[in-house]
Amino acid sequence: MPDLQTQLRPITTEEWPEFFRAMHEVFAEETPGPFAERPTPIAELDRSLSLWDGERVAATAGIYSRTMTVPGGTVPCAGVTWVTVSPTHRRQGVLTAIMRRQLTELHEQEREPVAALWAAEAPIYGRFGYGPASFRGGVSGAVDGLQLRPDVDLGSGRVSIVGVDDYRAGAEAIYDTVRRAVPGHMDRDDRWWTRTVQDLPDQRDGATPRRYVVHTEPDGRVTGYAAYRVKSSWTENGEPDGTLLVQEARALSTPAYAAIWRFLLSIDLVRSVRYDMSSADDPLRYLLGDPRALHTRSVDGLWVRLVDVGRALRARRYPTPVNLVLGVRDPFCPWNDGRWHLTGHPSGSFCEPTDRDPDLVLDIEALSSAYLGGVSLGTLQAAGRVTELSPGAVTLASTAFGWPVTPWCPEEF
Repeated sequence: MPDLQTQLRPITTEEWPEFFRAMHEVFAEETPGPFAERPTPIAELDRSLSLWDGERVAATAGIYSRTMTVPGGTVPCAGVTWVTVSPTHRRQGVLTAIMRRQLTELHEQEREPVAALWAAEAPIYGRFGYGPASFRGGVSGAVDGLQLRPDVDLGSGRVSIVGVDDYRAGAEAIYDTVRRAVPGHMDRDDRWWTRTVQDLPDQRDGATPRRYVVHTEPDGRVTGYAAYRVKSSWTENGEPDGTLLVQEARALSTPAYAAIWRFLLSIDLVRSVRYDMSSADDPLRYLLGDPRALHTRSVDGLWVRLVDVGRALRARRYPTPVNLVLGVRDPFCPWNDGRWHLTGHPSGSFCEPTDRDPDLVLDIEALSSAYLGGVSLGTLQAAGRVTELSPGAVTLASTAFGWPVTPWCPEEF
């Protein structure tokens, strides 16, 4: 296939139906009704890419313009999405052309220094420099065993069942506060909140419509919220055997979070609970009298790619002083390939190219995995992904790249 780079192009509004159909066809999904004919409110068609074979779309891709929390700050982030290649065009370099086009344009236009995505299949994106940088906990358990410790402070507030408008009015401010403290979180403007509370019947998988609660203090302040569904089921003996499907639970304080969970674990006709998008280090475990009753199924969440090493490393902070030269291997984005002098501390950082000898050498995938502070460079060294050239450099770098808050992205895009 000749010159794929020039064949890739953004789509128009009129071309959206074919683009959308082709994307869902590759994912083996039915095309959702509301957006089959018109772009979704969060779509940025000027940042889309398509490959056409006659009147048929053979490949799709897109970018959302987001802001991501990183250790000690935030950074503009290209949220890569809609990536598909039709089986008729596999192994012809199409995906490579898409990835190269996106990353090159981000670099040349000096746009987002970091890109992120959710990987449908884990082996795909490492060769383009993406690495798993956050994990989701996938907590579950039998409700009978998930009882809060008797000494847990539940505060003096109350939990109320509310409609979607009241839920959103309280949840927006809470989310914007907590997301700034958790690496991996993305900002949510009005369009993204509309998407978050969207409740299409074909997305319920046999469960109830989404339900909402808020936690309110005696002075009227909303300090917590949760969204959930219930999937009803009954045993052969006629006993209730429902499942609580928690979609999001957040709070500004421990008492508010505990009160939210006491409510969720008290819902009638429910015998088990699942929270698939929870943090891998959710504090719920430490609120329980029996921590073993909460089961986890930790899997990769957000995959991160440093588009411009210098700008990306300057955007975050480092909990301990660091002064190292990183030898970065990045054949896919040659502007990153080389030596980078990083100096950083809790209140600032600086990173620029250098000719100095490196203290450690690593590939861009490893550096990207460590970027949010949840994957240890020491662990990556043990896997052969980091080479230490100056004694103690990996220990120093692992400490400096760490962060006390576990990275977590609570939404797929």
